[in-house]
Amino acid sequence: MKKPANMPVLAVEDISEIVQMALSDHDSFAQIEMLYGLSDSQVKTLMRKTLKRGSYEAWRKRVRQFGDRRAHYK
Repeated sequence: MKKPANMPVLAVEDISEIVQMALSDHDSFAQIEMLYGLSDSQVKTLMRKTLKRGSYEAWRKRVRQFGDRRAHYK
C-alpha cells in the first residue's frame, strides 16, 4: 500500500487496529488521533486505501448518518 502524503509510517498491526477502531461505532476519530496521531482526514484516507470501494462508501455513509444524529460521533 502506498503511503499518502502527511501519513506517518505505520506498522501493519497498527493499520489493522486503526481500521477496526474506525469501523467500530464505539471509537471516535478523537480516540484514534490520541492513540495514533492521525487526523480524521488521514483516517478517511487510510480507510479509502485499505477497504474495498463499496465497503468504504458504506462506512462513510454510516459515519455521516450517525454524525448528523450525534454531536460527538466520529
